[in-house]
Amino acid sequence: MGNFQQKFFTPKQALQKIQHYCSYQERTHYEVKEKLYSYGLKKNEVEDLLATLIETNFLNEERFAEQFAGGKFRMKKWGKIKIQHELKLKKVSARNIQHALNTIQEYDYLKTLSKLATIKWNSLKTEHYMSKKLKTTRYLLQKGYEHKYIQNIITFIISNNNSN
Repeated sequence: MGNFQQKFFTPKQALQKIQHYCSYQERTHYEVKEKLYSYGLKKNEVEDLLATLIETNFLNEERFAEQFAGGKFRMKKWGKIKIQHELKLKKVSARNIQHALNTIQEYDYLKTLSKLATIKWNSLKTEHYMSKKLKTTRYLLQKGYEHKYIQNIITFIISNNNSN
């Protein structure tokens, strides 16, 4: 059958392990809760440890959401729709998701969108005008940007390029 052996911990041992787990990188409440259950702890033990982690600031879902949103925006150039979707998948609260999205500066957001749109548009040199518009729109939607912003940016690019 294999060598799989489930490791069980006392609450004290689990606290040390989970503190290390949380200090390595920011985590969601859901991730930590699942990890604690994997240690063989009971519901009341898990709830007590979660409360301790929150009180001692090892676990802060608002901080996690801010870092996640900022990182995905800066590094992967994701739009707010994609960031929101990914945070929902991680079971982050709606309040923390909204707070995280609000930390992205609108100027930086629109500047990034404009840069991505321009690069994509210019990479489609041999394409017909409608094809360029469609492919650029699809690309930006896939990155998680809002349709209203995309249409405005593409209109701006077209008016500045004055070409098909």
